[in-house]
Amino acid sequence: MRRLFLLGIGLGVVGTAAFLAGFVVFAWRVPREEVVLSGTADGIVALTGGASRVVDAVELLASGRGRRLLITGVHRSTSSSELARGVPDFEQLFDCCIDLDHEARNTIGNAVETRRWTLGRGFRSLVVVTSSYHMPRAMAELGHRLPGVALIPYPVVTRARAEPWWSNGANARLLMTEYVKYIVALARIRIEPVVDLTEAAQRRRSPPAVPPGPAT
Repeated sequence: MRRLFLLGIGLGVVGTAAFLAGFVVFAWRVPREEVVLSGTADGIVALTGGASRVVDAVELLASGRGRRLLITGVHRSTSSSELARGVPDFEQLFDCCIDLDHEARNTIGNAVETRRWTLGRGFRSLVVVTSSYHMPRAMAELGHRLPGVALIPYPVVTRARAEPWWSNGANARLLMTEYVKYIVALARIRIEPVVDLTEAAQRRRSPPAVPPGPAT
């Protein structure tokens, strides 16, 4: 009994150490500076959750980094004209090149709606715009539902998030919460069936089967 007790304590210590080490690696890899894109993609997707995500995504679209932009997770009461007011220099893009998704309520929903949009447009590459701390989970969810599509991360870094996580209690709590969500997402993805993008796209293009007529 004592051996089992000591074994349990040992496993708990090892598990805790592994969890904390994983968190340190996760936090260390979260970008504290925005990247500079050198190439282009077929489309751009912005996951809502901060005003700067939408602004940065629209600016990327305006600079030719993608042909079309999807803003996913928009509140149902928010219209394109309201979002356009946040980027007055590029309001005209909302009339021609920006699509809004009002269905997604979380990152899984973002990935589902992005997959639907990507298949419908026939895109094979996407620039992904979301907050730096959210990027690992967003890339995991999108990559799971869009195998074969090239995903280019564009992490958005706000001034508050640019501080080292260990020097800011709010940042540390945010990263720890996101780290737990990321682990849960990876565990769920491992047991979910992988979506075959080619097969799914072919099913969308194929005409529905016509039931046979009555025998004569």
